[in-house]
Amino acid sequence: MNARRVYLLLFLAGVVIPYLEFGPWVAEHGLNLRLMIEQLFANRIGAFFGADVALSAVAVFVFAGVERRRIGGLWWLPVVAVLLAGVSAGLPLLLYLREGRDTALIAQAGRSQ
Repeated sequence: MNARRVYLLLFLAGVVIPYLEFGPWVAEHGLNLRLMIEQLFANRIGAFFGADVALSAVAVFVFAGVERRRIGGLWWLPVVAVLLAGVSAGLPLLLYLREGRDTALIAQAGRSQ
C-alpha cells in the first residue's frame, strides 16, 4: 500500500472515529461550546490533551501555509478539515495532498528527461 492511500485512510478514520464520540455528546447536550470547553478542561489530563490538540491544529495551519505553493489550489482543504473534524483529519489530508503533488512532479520530471 502506497503512502498516499495510507494518508487517505487515516483522513477517513480521522473524520469518522472522533465523530463516534462527538455525535452522541452533541445529541445529549447540543452544541453547547461552554459546556464542551468546561468538560474538556475539567482536569489536568483533559487540559493536556486539549492544549496538545490546539497547538497541533496551529502547526497544521502553519504547515498548510508553508506548503501552499507545493499543494496548489487545494491548500485550504486541510484547514477546513481541522476546523470541522480535527487534527486527526486535517494532517493526513495535508499529507495526502502533498504526496499527490510530489508524485505528479516526479512523474512530470521523468517524462521531461
